[in-house]
Amino acid sequence: MINLLITIAFLLPNNQQTAQNKTIMKFELVKLPYAANALEPVISQITIELHHGKHLATYVNNLNNLVVGTEFENADLETIVKKSDGAVFNNAGQILNHNLYFTQFSPNGGGKPSGELLAAIEKTWGSFEAFQKEFETASTTLFGSGWAWLAADKDGNLHITKEQNAGNPLRNGYKPILGFDVWEHAYYVDYQNRRADHVKELWKIIDWKTVENRY
Repeated sequence: MINLLITIAFLLPNNQQTAQNKTIMKFELVKLPYAANALEPVISQITIELHHGKHLATYVNNLNNLVVGTEFENADLETIVKKSDGAVFNNAGQILNHNLYFTQFSPNGGGKPSGELLAAIEKTWGSFEAFQKEFETASTTLFGSGWAWLAADKDGNLHITKEQNAGNPLRNGYKPILGFDVWEHAYYVDYQNRRADHVKELWKIIDWKTVENRY
């Protein structure tokens, strides 16, 4: 009996620590579906390593620490983005945004979408090229840091939105399916202040099958 109590006493703190670790490490850095150098020359390896491995990793670590002991401790990422504010929202929004961003690329990307997504784009903008032009305008005219999004409403209608900082169209009831990050850290190593050049190049690596699946 004494041995049993000793065993329980010995194991209990470890179990509590394990449970705590699970809470703290709930959100993880998204894994890239390509090598760090696979998107060159559109996005360089050093930009991927800094943007994904440093910037995004910091948001993940921050959020894991911020939600402990709050109403969002056991919430999923989309719920946190919809309902939080302040530092919690900023970090959660950036994680969700970047998860969508990094997984929409492929070294074999480019071209244009097909099927229902292409039909919806043509219905809204008349042509894929007209959509590209308007999306580029949204990306380059957003003042300061933020995102340009292609998003769908509950009826499947498409919208282009401009969001400041960690903004995401999810907050307005839209489903984000394609996002261009126009924070300077996303392009400055490769393009310096030439945001428009960066935006034009991104079309070459868009994995439209992934975007179509989101739609």
